[in-house]
Amino acid sequence: MKTYQLVGIGNAVVDVISQSDDAFLSRMGIEKGIMQLIERDRGEELYDAMQNRVQAPGGSVANTIAGAGALGLETAFIGRVHDDELGHFYADAMNEDGVDFVNPPVAGGELPTSRSMIFVSPDGERSMNTYLGISSELSSLDVPGEVAGNAELMFLEGYLFDKDKGKAAFLEAARDCHRGGGKIGISLSDPFCVDRHRHDFLSLIEHEMDFVIGNEDEIKSLFETDRLEDALVLTAGLCSLVVCTRSGDGVTVMSGPDRIDVPVTRVVPVDATGAGDQFAAGFLFGMATGRDLETCARIGGICAAEVIGHIGPRPEVNILELLREQGIV
Repeated sequence: MKTYQLVGIGNAVVDVISQSDDAFLSRMGIEKGIMQLIERDRGEELYDAMQNRVQAPGGSVANTIAGAGALGLETAFIGRVHDDELGHFYADAMNEDGVDFVNPPVAGGELPTSRSMIFVSPDGERSMNTYLGISSELSSLDVPGEVAGNAELMFLEGYLFDKDKGKAAFLEAARDCHRGGGKIGISLSDPFCVDRHRHDFLSLIEHEMDFVIGNEDEIKSLFETDRLEDALVLTAGLCSLVVCTRSGDGVTVMSGPDRIDVPVTRVVPVDATGAGDQFAAGFLFGMATGRDLETCARIGGICAAEVIGHIGPRPEVNILELLREQGIV
């Protein structure tokens, strides 16, 4: 039975990316800089309007798992795709990236494979329009106990809480992982996701999670406060490890009562897509390989800086070589 250093569970979404200016966003009624859930017809309309599309397997936690796999971890991803062209593209691409995609495409699935139309502005902001499709139907039946139970680390995507069956799958995977001796963490996904599920997230963080990773807006949203310092202390009171990214202002890690602030090198973004996902990949790689928390945060910062320097949510260079050049590994 295979043991994985890191397993993710989340939405399996094909990212379709193109560049566009603010006038285009306005004309198409796209709200800049946020993720919006859309229906199937709207997805087809936006897809047809995209110029010079780039297609890649995506989904927030899936991007994290792929990034960690590229750094050399043994990884797997639990997600749901349809037995259609995009579904096979997704499964094949994940496996080719070195991630075990453990769920075969669903024959006769009720909905098409999920896709997100991502419009990247000249300032690097990304405007995401996501049709969740079949990935939102993920349930406990899609969680292989032998995979979750043999994970040293498991990373869970907050977006799964949008449906009760996803929530149940999430909790089952977490408990299988704990029974096998693994550690479990959650990505808060975005502030709107936190707003929708605040009570559930707080309970989950307090009772089930070993670590939580989010940006400053997501952490503040947990406690409906504008004061990050208050939110950090409150979150650290629930969970033994809290990791907060603050864009160009660095990373704050709360380990119990101890606080570590790690600076980052500011980079002008070409495309901010995947910055948080790849930060998590680097941080979790550090955890899985026994690095101290400051080093974990430094690795995460290097991964995030690389991915915002080009179009697309996954690294394009050998990050391990970058880490070696800087004497980190």
